Amino acid sequence: MLAGAGAHAQSGEFLSYTPYSIFGIGDLSQQGSAYNRSMAGVGIASRNVRYLNSLNPAAVTARDTLSFMLDFTVSNSNTLYSQGSMKSARNISNISSMTMSFPIWKSMAMMVGISPYSSGGYSYSALETDPSVLATTGNIRYYDYGQGSMYKLYGALGYTFWKKLSVGAEADYIFGNYGKYFTETFTNSGFNTAQDEYKLNLHAFTGKFGAQYEQKLGTKAKLGIGATYTLGADLNGTVEYKHQSVGSAETVDVTAYTDTLGNGSAVVRLASEIGLGVSLNMEDRFRAEIDYTFSDWSGTGIDKANGFANTTSKTPFSATARQSIRAGIEYTPDRYNVRYYMKRISYRAGAYYNNEYYKVGGSEINSFGITLGATLPVKETFLHNGISVTLDLGQRGTTAGSLVRERYVKIGVGLNLHDIWFRKYRYE
Repeated sequence: MLAGAGAHAQSGEFLSYTPYSIFGIGDLSQQGSAYNRSMAGVGIASRNVRYLNSLNPAAVTARDTLSFMLDFTVSNSNTLYSQGSMKSARNISNISSMTMSFPIWKSMAMMVGISPYSSGGYSYSALETDPSVLATTGNIRYYDYGQGSMYKLYGALGYTFWKKLSVGAEADYIFGNYGKYFTETFTNSGFNTAQDEYKLNLHAFTGKFGAQYEQKLGTKAKLGIGATYTLGADLNGTVEYKHQSVGSAETVDVTAYTDTLGNGSAVVRLASEIGLGVSLNMEDRFRAEIDYTFSDWSGTGIDKANGFANTTSKTPFSATARQSIRAGIEYTPDRYNVRYYMKRISYRAGAYYNNEYYKVGGSEINSFGITLGATLPVKETFLHNGISVTLDLGQRGTTAGSLVRERYVKIGVGLNLHDIWFRKYRYE
């Protein structure tokens, strides 16, 4: 049994909330801005001078050579959880990303930013149902609680050759902490209440390489091909463990120790990832892209190390390959129309299907959904400022096998800012 009874209302306590975040390093965050998310998260092959695209470091060179660019995205997630006859709900808001970019020299540019890498938030309980255990101990209630997050601080540099081939490299520092608490309480006073507590303080250095190539097809279309490779990395830091046993006379038995990651058997890694994308751009009026990503977490040790794999749930957890396929389109009727504002809006839609990096009870956990979005221009310039909005309607998990099904509505708002540097004015 993965989750337990009880309904939850609105809360700002957690950065995210999902029972599945009890496993490993929690729920891996979707990268990219509202621009990417409104097209289901594509961007490996995208080259668009109007929006920052942090999914491929090579894309930073798609820009006006004199412009400073800033993107800031916030999101809100409304989720309904179902497990058998039990239902609960959560409403969580969070900052999704902040990225800025500026030119270095002609065909060279860079970007820096910060975004969530993963997050954990869960609070649920369950009752023991094994008759042989209940006959000996009486009723037992298990309560699992946890929260925390990891962030990615990144800097990328890109260069374009021959106006067709762009390459880029990115340095990433991932850091954060989690607290995980597991409690067992007994109605029989002859048994002590037990609590296990894990505090994870984590950090890692990694990087990403990317390439994009654009080829003209006739006079109006461009075909784009993109690829990324993210390096695997060892997780460093500490796992602090404390066990408390509290009896009826309030006596406390405490056991505590600290594991340093990277020593002996306490080795945990972040998986490497490969991404491929293909895009089609028609006169900057219509865009379409499809992306695929793959990362294998099965050999990372994330399902074996203390603090990462622990749960009072009897449902086994194992790491597996994480895959994603995403497709998105964008249509702008007439970007330069001065009479009709609606024609200057960029409209977007997309669809996606994901396999998560873990199995629960031997079952893969999948998610799928559709996205809708638009960018509303706020200034009539070629490199316009705009407000991007996105809507994500999807589902993760299933109610089969006592698992949890999540149906969610995610709303994102992004602010796209441009400023022209080194402008020379002429006066007559």
